[in-house]
Amino acid sequence: MTPLSPRFDAVIADIDAANAQDPRQMQLAGAMRPREVVYSERMSDCLPRLYPEASEALRIAARAQHIRRWQIPRKDYPLGREGYNAWRSACRDHHASLTSAVMRRHGYADEEIAQVVKIIRKEQLKRDPESQALENVVAVVFVEHYLDEFIAEHKDYDDAKLADILRKTLRKMDATGHAAALGLNLPESTARLIGLALK
Repeated sequence: MTPLSPRFDAVIADIDAANAQDPRQMQLAGAMRPREVVYSERMSDCLPRLYPEASEALRIAARAQHIRRWQIPRKDYPLGREGYNAWRSACRDHHASLTSAVMRRHGYADEEIAQVVKIIRKEQLKRDPESQALENVVAVVFVEHYLDEFIAEHKDYDDAKLADILRKTLRKMDATGHAAALGLNLPESTARLIGLALK
C-alpha cells in the first residue's frame, strides 16, 4: 500500500473517534470494545489482503463503511425485503454524509470526496472496480467474523435457507472475493454452507 499522509491519518482518527461512541460493546481478546470500532479495524485489516495497492479513497471508504451505523437501527424499518432495502439505503446515505463531512474538515477536494461517496454507496457495482472491491471486502469480513454469529442467531433457519441468504451475498462478489472467502480458515460447517451457496 502507498504511504499514509497526515491528512489520511486525521480522517481515520476521526472515523475511529465517531465509532468509539458506539454504545454496543463486544468482547475481543478479553476486553470489551465498541462494536463498530472492531468492525472498521477488521475492514482495514482485510483490505490489503485482497488489494495491496488500494487507493486512499478505497481505504477511507473501507474504514467508514459502518460509521455510526447504530444511529440507523434496523428495527425502525419494516420487516421483509422492502424494509431491509430501505434500511440499507438509509445506512449508505448516513455513512456517505458523515464521511463527506470528515473529509471536508481535513481539506479533501470535492472530487476526492465524491469518489469515496461513490465507493461507500457501492455505485456501479460490477462495473466500478473500487465499488466492487469494497463489496468483496465487506463480504469476506462478514464470512470471516460474523457468519457464525448470524447462524447462531437464526437457529430456525435450515441449511437451504442459510445457503440461499449466503448466495445473495456471494452473487455481489467477483472472482477475487470468492477466492478470498474460500481461502479462509473456517469451521467445517461454515465452509460446507458456502460450498452449498456457490453451487
